Amino acid sequence: MKKIPRISETEWEVMKVVWARAACSAGEIIETLQQTDSSWHPRTVKAFLNRLVKKKILGFRKEGRAYVYQALVRREDCVDAASESFLERVFGGSLKPMLVHFVQRDKLSAEDIRELRRLLKNPE
Repeated sequence: MKKIPRISETEWEVMKVVWARAACSAGEIIETLQQTDSSWHPRTVKAFLNRLVKKKILGFRKEGRAYVYQALVRREDCVDAASESFLERVFGGSLKPMLVHFVQRDKLSAEDIRELRRLLKNPE
């Protein structure tokens, strides 16, 4: 797997919109983001789009006066990269202490425990 650049929390919000659609214009991205949070300013969104293009997470094509963006990296690959980065930074790359931390911190339901057991026995 190629190295995926780090994506900030705000860039994740922009990417969620793009991943939800195969391709979308900057205007559609801005409109979608403003529906959930009216503080999104069009210039801010465009700045994040430009950052994501520079990071090669997004590609674009010009259609008339509009720029249409599409993801160059799958969401799953970004999730994998972010998960590995988190695991390395916070738990020294070791999965066991992370699992112990979350199991001890959060109360697991009987269903959660059954699902974890199933995954540990057969991870596929």
